[in-house]
Amino acid sequence: MTKPFDMTLFLSGVLDGSKSTQQRHLRQARIMQAAIQQRWQRDNPWTWQFKHVRWFLTQHLKNHSAATRYYYRLTTLLVWKRLGNGRQLLMDRSNRE
Repeated sequence: MTKPFDMTLFLSGVLDGSKSTQQRHLRQARIMQAAIQQRWQRDNPWTWQFKHVRWFLTQHLKNHSAATRYYYRLTTLLVWKRLGNGRQLLMDRSNRE
């Protein structure tokens, strides 16, 4: 049996800000991870593709407020940064599609 993916360890290098902000990003990243895992059986961000994150932001959060979607987008940018993908890539692709 394998160990569950540790989102805290994964994001530890890119988290900054206050303790409450860090906890919010970790909580939201775990929620993203669980939703993507349930939908596509992708258990960690190293296996995520852009379509998975786009689905989460557009479909999974469609009934949430604009403020909630904004904060999830910030968390997504941290995940993308940790993966080594550029912020511009995420913004360009999400605006095109």
